[in-house]
Amino acid sequence: MTQNSGTIVIMVKKYFTIAVGKSFKKVAALRGGGSALPGLVVEKIDPDFLRHILSTLPMGVVIISGTNGKTTTTKIVTELLEANGVKVFTNRTGSNFPRGVAAALLGEIDMRGKLNADIAVLELDEAWAVRFIEKVQPRYSLLLNVMRDQLDRFAEIDKTAKLLEKVALATTDSVVINQDDFRLQAIAAKLTAKTVFYGMSEQTKHLIASSDQIDSIQEEDTPHQNSVLLKDFTDNEVHFTIGEKTYTTSPSLKGVYNLQNAAAALSLTKEILETNDIQYSDGALVETLGTIQPAFGRGETVSVNGTPVTLLLVKNPKGFQLALNLAGDRDSVMIAINDNFADGRDMSWLWDVDFSRLKTVTVTSGVRAYDMALRLGYDNIATSSIEPELEKALHTLLATNPKQPKLIYCTYTAMLSIRKILSTKTELEHIS
Repeated sequence: MTQNSGTIVIMVKKYFTIAVGKSFKKVAALRGGGSALPGLVVEKIDPDFLRHILSTLPMGVVIISGTNGKTTTTKIVTELLEANGVKVFTNRTGSNFPRGVAAALLGEIDMRGKLNADIAVLELDEAWAVRFIEKVQPRYSLLLNVMRDQLDRFAEIDKTAKLLEKVALATTDSVVINQDDFRLQAIAAKLTAKTVFYGMSEQTKHLIASSDQIDSIQEEDTPHQNSVLLKDFTDNEVHFTIGEKTYTTSPSLKGVYNLQNAAAALSLTKEILETNDIQYSDGALVETLGTIQPAFGRGETVSVNGTPVTLLLVKNPKGFQLALNLAGDRDSVMIAINDNFADGRDMSWLWDVDFSRLKTVTVTSGVRAYDMALRLGYDNIATSSIEPELEKALHTLLATNPKQPKLIYCTYTAMLSIRKILSTKTELEHIS
């Protein structure tokens, strides 16, 4: 085979892959689901699809990974970069494995495979990120945390850290690391790429430290150079220390975890802009941060017939505990717990949450609706209704004291289903 004929074969395969993938994506959209299925199809036809498309980006690829905070942080980084004139491709659905990225690409490229973007900012599950770097080498990576979620998948927490270490070692330019996670600090010592840090001040870091981290937290507020620190916050203001200056904004993002993710996003965004010689100011970045809305299902609030309904994703005891602080005395509460694969099969962690912050719960729902009601009973929390079917449970919530604000605490797959139901009642941000 001549070189020309070989090139023609590659081009024909590329066009065929894109055409088939786009067709599957259109069918999946019409059926109302299957966001990753088109990606699986193109992976089978052309295993190098991701590498071929993403290798054309002038500013390269960013991987954001860790146990918690990937979707929120990816959204913040994307919007901060776009505010500075950078065209970003990202996997907005939160489908955080390679076929999910491939499916998202199908919606952005033209029939010749052209992607109109400068950089790809991708959230990836820890295990799938290791598979992804076999095909695409990241220029930047951000390591958020190593926590005890989904040990039914990874067996031990140190295995999760090893997966993130592989991602960091594969990164060519810069690795941004949470300086308050001692397992990630250990990774930093092994890197040849530039290492940049973010973290929390003394008055904020102990709000989220796990029991095995508290003794390892360094006492100084700025243990590393180039760090962005979450200094402190109230309901109305948040303060970040960048270098020797402190910047203040009024955040749309609420809760200490979201604000920690914001510090991570600021640190990563600064590194990307600086290494690509794009002019910016720290003050402008923080000001833009104040306008960014929560990622879908992560504190997202919508209006249903004039009543605010807030979706709060819960995945672990500490996160649930902190999310419970957002419940007001007048809020009607629904808790929807599924135990599908994407949620984590083991829901025993619910017994580590103190629910006494709640006065009553309007309805429990999901696969574990009865288990959740039982758990609440042990904290003497009355549950007015138990309804495993999410649509019926949501109807009960909205019909009970209809003018009162609603809070829905939900696991991942429950959140996706509830959001789909809500989309028939009100306008939501479209995630394709």
